[in-house]
Amino acid sequence: MIVRLTVIIIASIIIAFSFNMFLLPHEVLSSGVTGIAFIIGLKMPGINSGFMILILNIPIVIYGYKVLGRRLIFYTMISIVVTSFSMQIIPKEALAQDPLLSAVFGGAIGGIGIGLVFKYQGSTGGFDIIGLGITKKKEIPLGTIMFALNAAVVFVAGFLFDWDKALFTMASIFVTGKVIDAIHTSHLKLTVTIITRKGEEVKQELLKNVVRGITVWKGEGAYSNEGRSILYTVVSRYEVEVLKELIAKVDDKAFVNITSTAELMGNFRKT
Repeated sequence: MIVRLTVIIIASIIIAFSFNMFLLPHEVLSSGVTGIAFIIGLKMPGINSGFMILILNIPIVIYGYKVLGRRLIFYTMISIVVTSFSMQIIPKEALAQDPLLSAVFGGAIGGIGIGLVFKYQGSTGGFDIIGLGITKKKEIPLGTIMFALNAAVVFVAGFLFDWDKALFTMASIFVTGKVIDAIHTSHLKLTVTIITRKGEEVKQELLKNVVRGITVWKGEGAYSNEGRSILYTVVSRYEVEVLKELIAKVDDKAFVNITSTAELMGNFRKT
């Protein structure tokens, strides 16, 4: 937990750095609710965009707590608060004078921060929470929802500022998405086989904390002839660290084999 919390705090500071030193000085927006906060901050100079990120996310976090659960929302709140606070400390000064370079590098640096937050079981709030909540209730692809919500921000940027800035915003969002995908890798699936003497305890711990199906077999040690439980499950890449922590908490002597999964068929919950 300490490592996860530390990474999320550092990643959130990186996000704030990308906003204040690359995007905001050139009026290049970020995606989602953060983009809306940027618009308010740019159009109303007396209001800090970081403060608006915090305010706009409050009702979304409440919604997310009801729909998505306590664990994700706790780390999301940490990320939002650190990002908001850091944006009020880091000076809003352009490191590069070229707006296109700033959009690309700001998007890349921001993507590193956001990707790390996602990788360590958090989120940066905003449309991420809304999108996850909608997909949990409706059979609508998350990518479709996020594209529609972010496209709306880009069009608003075009009308309120100018279309050059809107296109820079689109370029920044595109780069951010590519970097997030490279770091987060939630689309990669792994097969986990656990051999343990505490099969029932491990199974219950995983069922409480990881929303994945588990198959349990009964096994026997070839040399000891002692009974073992063999648990088999498939998880996404970013869930593996949580899984290992949970297993070690119950049985630190469990044998765990983790292998890449090339393809899946059937019912696998996408998160």
